[in-house]
Amino acid sequence: MMRFLVLLTALAAFGVEPPRLFYSKTFPGSTPAYVEITVEQNGKVEYREAPKEEDPLMCTLTEGEVKEMWALAEKLEWFGRNLESGLKVARMGDKLFRIENSDKKGETKFNYTQDLDGQMLLDWFEKISESALHRMQLERAVRFDKLGVNKALLQLEASWDRKRIVGPAQFLPLLDRVAKNEAYLHMARERAASLGEMIRNLNKAKSE
Repeated sequence: MMRFLVLLTALAAFGVEPPRLFYSKTFPGSTPAYVEITVEQNGKVEYREAPKEEDPLMCTLTEGEVKEMWALAEKLEWFGRNLESGLKVARMGDKLFRIENSDKKGETKFNYTQDLDGQMLLDWFEKISESALHRMQLERAVRFDKLGVNKALLQLEASWDRKRIVGPAQFLPLLDRVAKNEAYLHMARERAASLGEMIRNLNKAKSE
């Protein structure tokens, strides 16, 4: 792992973009209508809701999350094979997997796949998207709707319980801000503190 981090640092020093997994979903009429996610091997994630959006939402996945995603991409032959099922199913959005900045070359597009590895990787990207939406919702509530903070936290907590949240450390600054500020409802402060403690305990358990 240390050698890999040194390699990434060297690539950055020479202005070379590190390898990354690219995912996009285009689904007109849905909210959002477009999602674009990149995941680097060091865990860095960028989430956009428009192509070439200059201010993406950023977070960092855990080492275990990154390893699982990249292992699935390798099982999928770096997207060198077709994933589309060919079944007559409802439109679920046009998805695209691609590997970028790598000696591996591959890209595949699909609406629906029956490939189990493809479904698992898609679910990872969906969890990244869900986590990003929760973070944006909580950020808006914290800034502009103090009474709505508890509702945003309840929804985040529900997704956490269903194991739909990834890169949980991204929520800690917001949770700490709410927990320590008496301007928010007491129940919101307690819930924020509880969620923050669960995330820290999880991170601590994984590091041991």
